Formats: sequence, C-alpha cells, structure tokens
Amino acid sequence: MPNSKAQYFRLINYVALFIMLLFLGCASMQTPQGGPKDTKPPKVVTMTPKNLTRNFNAKKIVIEFDEFVKLNNEFKEFSISPDQERPPILKARKRILEVELQDTLEKNTTYTLNFGKSVADINENNIIKNLSYVFSTGADIDSLSLSGKVSNSLTGEMEKEAVVFILPVERDTLFGKKRAPIYTLTDSSGNYKLNNLRKGNYKVYALKESEGGGDKVYQQLSDEVGYIKEPILIDKNTENVNLQVFKELAPEFRILDKKLNNDGSISLIFNQQLKAPKITVMEPTAVDVGKKVFFSKMNDTAKIWLTDLAFDSVKLAIQDQGKVLQMVNFNRGKKDSYKRELTITDNITSGKLNPYQRYTLTFNFPVNSADASKITLLEDSVKRTNFELVKDSVDFLKYYLKFTWRNKRTYDIKFAPGAFTAIFNTQNKEINKSFKLETIDSYGTLALKIVVPDTTKSYLVEFIDEKKNTIKGYNINKNGTINFANYPAGKYFIRVVYDENKNGVWDTGSIKEGTQPEKIWYSPEEKSLRANWERVDNLTIPPPPKE
Repeated sequence: MPNSKAQYFRLINYVALFIMLLFLGCASMQTPQGGPKDTKPPKVVTMTPKNLTRNFNAKKIVIEFDEFVKLNNEFKEFSISPDQERPPILKARKRILEVELQDTLEKNTTYTLNFGKSVADINENNIIKNLSYVFSTGADIDSLSLSGKVSNSLTGEMEKEAVVFILPVERDTLFGKKRAPIYTLTDSSGNYKLNNLRKGNYKVYALKESEGGGDKVYQQLSDEVGYIKEPILIDKNTENVNLQVFKELAPEFRILDKKLNNDGSISLIFNQQLKAPKITVMEPTAVDVGKKVFFSKMNDTAKIWLTDLAFDSVKLAIQDQGKVLQMVNFNRGKKDSYKRELTITDNITSGKLNPYQRYTLTFNFPVNSADASKITLLEDSVKRTNFELVKDSVDFLKYYLKFTWRNKRTYDIKFAPGAFTAIFNTQNKEINKSFKLETIDSYGTLALKIVVPDTTKSYLVEFIDEKKNTIKGYNINKNGTINFANYPAGKYFIRVVYDENKNGVWDTGSIKEGTQPEKIWYSPEEKSLRANWERVDNLTIPPPPKE
C-alpha cells in the first residue's frame, strides 16, 4: 500500500518548485525601456544671496538647480562686468554652482555676472542660455535696458544665437582684441535684450561667430559682424536698436592656403576677391612659359599647372590690376613623383539635359587634344557620327559635344581611353554617360514690369531660388520689363540690391571705413514658374529703408 505521507510531501515539493519557477520567470531581469529624451535645461531653484541684491558684501554666490549641472568652457563663456583683475572662480558640484569672488568690489557699483552657455545638465548637456546674476554694492541697481533684433544683411533672415555686446565709448579700442563683458545671445527669432545697464554712451555690436568659434572676440577672417556707426546714449530703456551682420572683405591681401598637389598642380586660396588677377612665375623665368592658370568665378582661388616640373623651387607673383600683391615659394624634391588621372564631369542633372544648354564636358586638367573617333554616341542604341566636338574658346577645362538632341530619346556616350589628352600626356580612362533631353514643356518664363523709385539710382534685380541662390540678375536704372526666360518650373523669388555705387554687385560693409552693406529688399510675393507657361507680373521697387 502506497505511503500516503510520502506522497503528500512529494506533492508539496512539486508545488513549491512550480511556485519558485513561476516567481523567477516573473522576476527575470528586463532591459529598462527608455523614456523621452530630456531636452530641457536645468532650472534655477535658489540664488544665495538673492539675485538683484543691494548693498552686497558676500564673498561667495551659491546657485542651486533642479538637477545635476556641469561647466562647459567657463573661461570663454563666463564674464563679469565691470571687469576684475582676478576673475571669480566657478565650481559645479551636484546641483550646486558656486561663484567665489576673488577681487575687491567697487563701492556703489552694479555688477553683472554673465554665464553665457557655460552651465548645462550632466546627462544630456542641455545648456542654460543667457543665465545671469546681478547685484549692487550700493543702494541702487542699474536698471536700463537695450533691445532689438539681429538679422543677416544678405539673406534678411533673423540670426539665432548671435552675440550682441556693448562697449563704453572710452573702451571701444578693445573691439576685436578682448571679449566684452556686457553681452547677450539672440533667441531663435533674432531678438536680444541687455539688462541692468548703466547710463552712458556705448558702441553697439553684433557678432555671428563661425563654427568652432565662441570666444566672443571678432575674428575678421571667419566671423560676421554688425555695428551701429554712431554711439548710442543709453539714459532710458532703449528699444528697436536693430543690427545686420555681414562678412567684411579683408582689408589686406593674404594667401590663406597654398598647396603643391600630388598631381603636380598648385592650388592657392585668397582672402579677397581680386578684380583683374594674374600669376607670373618669377623664378625660374623659363618655367613661366606654357603655364596654365585657372581662376574661380569669384577670383578668390587659383589653380596653376606648370608644364616644366624640373625645378627645385619656384617663386610665383600674385598680381591684381597690375600690382604685385604677394610672392609665394614652392619647393619640390628631385625624386618627387606625381599621380595623375584625367576625369570628366558634365552638366546632366537627374539624368536630363537642359534643352537650352549645350552638353558640356569639364576636366580636371587642361586638355591639349581630343580624338572624336574614340567617342561613341548612341541614340536609342543606334550609332550616330554626325556630332561635333568643340573646345571652349576661353576655358581650357571645357569641351562641348554638339548634336541635334531630340525628345523621348535615350543617349549613351562612351569615351574610350585616350579620347582626351591633357598636359603631361595624361589621358582619360573609359567613361560612360547616359541621359535624355528634358522637354521644353518643363520650363517657364517670367516677364517683370518694373517701376523704380528713383531713376537717378541703380538697382540690381536678381531672380533667386528657395535657397536664395542667384539664378540671374539685371542692372536697371529706369522703368521697363525684364525677362527670366526658359527656367525650370518651380518656386522663385525676387531680390533687389540698392546699388549705391553703381558697380553692379552687392557691396558689404566695413567697420574701419564706417560703411554699412548696401541695402537689400526681398519681394514678399513668390514668383512661381509653371511648366510651359509665360507669366507677366508687376514689380514696384520701394525706396530703400532708412538707417
């Protein structure tokens, strides 16, 4: 007879084991599910002594936040106004930021501590922008303010996170040499406001620093700047002091970069746009014979090919309008070797050739000769030989392949090895191209009937795309009609430059010369082009905005 007691305990063990396995299954470790990413900067909980304290006599300021914080680039970002010989020491610990004052404070003076973008949370690095702390060692706190907007002089768009700062007139010599202690950053709409200012005459500046900047000191080479020419007297809350930032032209010519490339060519980058540039080999003079020089459209870069590379060193003279601007030397080793490959690019966009353009070939080396017999043109797989190969009369990097292109046909072109021969006997490898001709029905025309505000002035009317790139421009000084003919259907806009000096281009400003950029007006109306459509529209140019 079975032992019932033993069976009972066996059953109890089975039940206990089942419960244990069930518990372990429910309690197994799971990967935590992440919530939404924290995008909010820390918030100030308390300030000790309180912000805007009068009769301040503390040696330390303690700011508590609602989360752990850290410091970023505090030596660049933090400032105190008025300046102190021994700047405060900043320490971040958990939720606390301590500011230890090292120097003696002046009597009856308002101090502003500007933290810039130096304080952020530890986990996501969310930055507190324009954090400040103000106190006075006297019974009164300076309470004047200055506000306005900052925009880009060329695009008209509002500038986000531009630095706006003021300098007392007597300290304006510090501009471009030392960071101004009184500054703020514009918000996402380009607005700024400087608070707790003392009565006085100030110069006002805006600075849009380049990527990698952040020292809040104007660097002419890389930054954009805006300024109010005349000092502003701040004796009350002052509003609508608006600035436009612009890129200054370099006052003195300089070569930004020079390079002897591994294909034997020489590349130069200038800090100015030259008007009538020329490059001459001064030493050895024999190397100057047969050289090829290509300048960019803006005349701010150059590429030079020397056909004689037997030199140990070469001296080049960069000239503009007949004046030598700078000499530059290049050295090469006698055993230096160069790797060359002739490449071909064309003007096909998305597999289509613009019916109003020639089929254009662009090379990376000056081409000396072409062999049309090594070019195979297929029209819907049928070989065609009645094409013509034409070299550009000015640009030695361009050739044109002329043919009566037809709609609804597929074109395949094979450039066999050696179809083109460049300097140093460099030849192309086999290259294949394929495209169709875009139909003329895909293009439109806009006729603009223009009324100018003053026939004694000059205006540059530009047809621009959505990215504000110039498509075409006209110089006008009287009422009339201009045509933007045969452009792809799409959205376009009109930009007008008030060409004060009548030179046909937009001129930027100069702090040294006290000039502002030439004024620009954007027509608020979109000038769309519809496919296979001719549009007639009116454009009344308003008078230029006043200073």
